[in-house]
Amino acid sequence: MPRTRPRRSGPTMNDVAAAAGVSQATVSLVINDAEGTRFSEATRRKVQDAVRTLGYRTNAHAKVLRDGVAGMIGFIGDTVATAPFAGKIIEGAQERAWEAGLLLLTINTGGDKSLEATSLETMLSYKVAGVVYAGMYHRMLEVPDVLTEVPAVVLNSRDKAGRFPSIAPDEEEGGYVATRRLLDAGHRRIAMINIEAADSGLPAVTGRLAGYRRAMAEAGIDVDPSLIRFGDGHEEGGYLNTLNLLEVPEPPTAIFCANDRTAWGAYQALAARGWSIPSDMSIVGFDNQEALAAHLRPGLTTLELPFIDMGRRAVDAILAGAQRDGHTEFVACPLVERASVAPPRINRPRTLNPRAA
Repeated sequence: MPRTRPRRSGPTMNDVAAAAGVSQATVSLVINDAEGTRFSEATRRKVQDAVRTLGYRTNAHAKVLRDGVAGMIGFIGDTVATAPFAGKIIEGAQERAWEAGLLLLTINTGGDKSLEATSLETMLSYKVAGVVYAGMYHRMLEVPDVLTEVPAVVLNSRDKAGRFPSIAPDEEEGGYVATRRLLDAGHRRIAMINIEAADSGLPAVTGRLAGYRRAMAEAGIDVDPSLIRFGDGHEEGGYLNTLNLLEVPEPPTAIFCANDRTAWGAYQALAARGWSIPSDMSIVGFDNQEALAAHLRPGLTTLELPFIDMGRRAVDAILAGAQRDGHTEFVACPLVERASVAPPRINRPRTLNPRAA
């Protein structure tokens, strides 16, 4: 049986040289945009035209051998790729990598540490230019030691050991801005429903609460402990805590909900008791979840987690070498105005609506 020749994977550099009527060395210099070369612009155009016509692709493995790194940045996260709103982190990182002429190699581990370890080894074997190590929500992470081999940055979380640089949302400033918005509307009895217990240690919990307290103190208002509640980050926690807040002797006129799902629960509780937003109660959320905040009635005024901006900054840090100094760059969470905040109503109801009770 006659032997068959192996199929060629595509046009070679020699094919491009023949089509352009130049040497292979000239093709290599043009493709790699080598500095200090002496050939005319017409020669450059002939090579580039031949590359397009033939569909020639550069050899990534050859680039690794030549430059020591591939044209890729690794991006690895726990459940970032499957989270409905945190996927914007990938969008920002990918956009910035592309602008730098790099591809983003993305792995979603689902929290599986064995998969994470295997994925990191694979990324490093591909000689990626660096690795973005991301968390789905802001917390302290144990970053694998293997990342000391390349420029690496922690995204949307922080390195527990304090070695790697991090990019994270400014939770405290966000809590301050949210509370300040309610104060500027004229509210003085402002409640806060947090997303977990104060001792959870989560930066979002402690930071947003600290921002709330700072804004109240700055306004010269003593925080009433009965107006601070701790939920579960879901609508049920917002619902039950809001009902409870309506039963205190002097209910609040506004609530800062530490995430949008909590605010959604607050909306439901107020509707169940016949209270109107924002005439009877003003609400500010946090996260700006696209599938939720804009679609509540009225639309929810909230703080936006700057996922796209953080993703871009993480790649910027990789491109700059990502010095292992443990520094955290906090990114501001912009206020998104909708229709859930108004000045407090003087004669607003002080008791439960008897028809809804």
